[in-house]
Amino acid sequence: MSASLFDRLGGETGITRITSDLVDNHLRNPTIAARFAATDAARLKALAAAFVISGTGGPAIYQGKEMRAAHAGMNINDAEFMAVVDDAMQALDKNGIGQREKEEILFILYSLRPDVVRI
Repeated sequence: MSASLFDRLGGETGITRITSDLVDNHLRNPTIAARFAATDAARLKALAAAFVISGTGGPAIYQGKEMRAAHAGMNINDAEFMAVVDDAMQALDKNGIGQREKEEILFILYSLRPDVVRI
């Protein structure tokens, strides 16, 4: 049996580091930084970590909003969605995550797209 995506991303420690880098990338990304200007970065990092840990087979329980509810009325466009994807790939690269895992994360991100873009 192969290891879960949670384990292959480094467990809670690895995912927490990745999602922290991801949020930092968002805060610096000129395409989407304004969307995060009034955000509590520490809270967003904790929610992102719980979301990814929970969604990849780890023990965390995500207690944030569902994707559609969290993004409703934001009218996120394709360029902004791609900026998020690019930020995620950069965070994975920074943390030495392998190609297979990056492809699985891409699949997950694109599966969430209908609940994020233009709603």
